[in-house]
Amino acid sequence: MAALDCDLSHIQLTDRPLIVCDIDEVVLEFISPFAAFLRSQDHELLPRSFHLHGNIVSTLDGSFPEAAIVSGFLDAFFAAQDKWQMPAEQAVETLHRLADDADIVFLTAMSPRHRIVRRSLLDRFDLHFPMVATEGPKGLVVTALHRARPLPVAFIDDIERNLLSVREHVPECLLLTMIANADFRALAPQPCAGIRTVAGWPEAFGLLQAHVCTDIRPQAG
Repeated sequence: MAALDCDLSHIQLTDRPLIVCDIDEVVLEFISPFAAFLRSQDHELLPRSFHLHGNIVSTLDGSFPEAAIVSGFLDAFFAAQDKWQMPAEQAVETLHRLADDADIVFLTAMSPRHRIVRRSLLDRFDLHFPMVATEGPKGLVVTALHRARPLPVAFIDDIERNLLSVREHVPECLLLTMIANADFRALAPQPCAGIRTVAGWPEAFGLLQAHVCTDIRPQAG
């Protein structure tokens, strides 16, 4: 198995089910605040397809910035994310309800250099659950966290490759895809088999609650 590119030593799970959550477009809004950030940089995000690259246009001359410039916008946005991002609708209260029955870990696809700003932002919104920042395959991280325990495990993300990575490494995992922004949710491809689409946290709560409350541990006797 490939080596992890992140430290999990601060994660202390209990003898309870595990819910692993992506952050951008799941726990925190990303598309809407990033679009607002781009407008401050004289650019516009066009909801034409389920991509960032190729859908950002200059409001000054109508040109489409090169990939390196788009990557620069993303890096600048994440450096200042605490000035732009807010929780997705009903994310905070739903996560706290789920925490009554399960351990929750945030797993964000982000350069570790932005980790401190993101941690501070989450804490501001009373989202004190442990966080892992990685640029590697998320399936490896969920495997290392769950450790094949005889307990339910669930994973929520907005990007299919991350969900497929977890499906490959943790096939028993409940997989949910969630996209907070309605415009980009409508543009998302149909998920692969075994991945459930949810429109928001109220719908996700019912599926997650049913899953984590299913006791699959072997009975004594």
